[in-house]
Amino acid sequence: MASFTLRVNGASKTVQVEPDTPLLYVLRNDLELNGPKFGCGLAQCGACTVHIDGKPARSCSVPVSAVKGEVTTLEGLGTPENPHPLQAAFVTEQAAQCGYCANGMIMTAAAFLAQNPKPSEAQIRAALDGNLCRCGTHMRILRAVRRAAA
Repeated sequence: MASFTLRVNGASKTVQVEPDTPLLYVLRNDLELNGPKFGCGLAQCGACTVHIDGKPARSCSVPVSAVKGEVTTLEGLGTPENPHPLQAAFVTEQAAQCGYCANGMIMTAAAFLAQNPKPSEAQIRAALDGNLCRCGTHMRILRAVRRAAA
């Protein structure tokens, strides 16, 4: 075991874990953050997406020892009193059915909109292409991202 101090959602957190422990496990098990989800464990579905220094990262495939920057999870994106525009848009558009993919969709879209605040429909679709939704709420998700961009 080794000691790692991470900056997560604006606060420093120290954990005792093996260096190869996936960041996702640290976030969920040690820091009790439930935004990132375990989906596939292979960085293919996007459910575990977080931001590391503002860039989306699949936390299931990032060892805690490799994390050098600020980690932001869904919980750190906004608050219930002051949600991020994407969080508010997802609620307004009822863009989650089971909600399992919502973390990855929101975190991926937030990083994308930070780089491209006025995207086209095709750009939104391309940005979210690597995130899987098994419920079929893709059209609502696209509307939510368009709403947040507006």
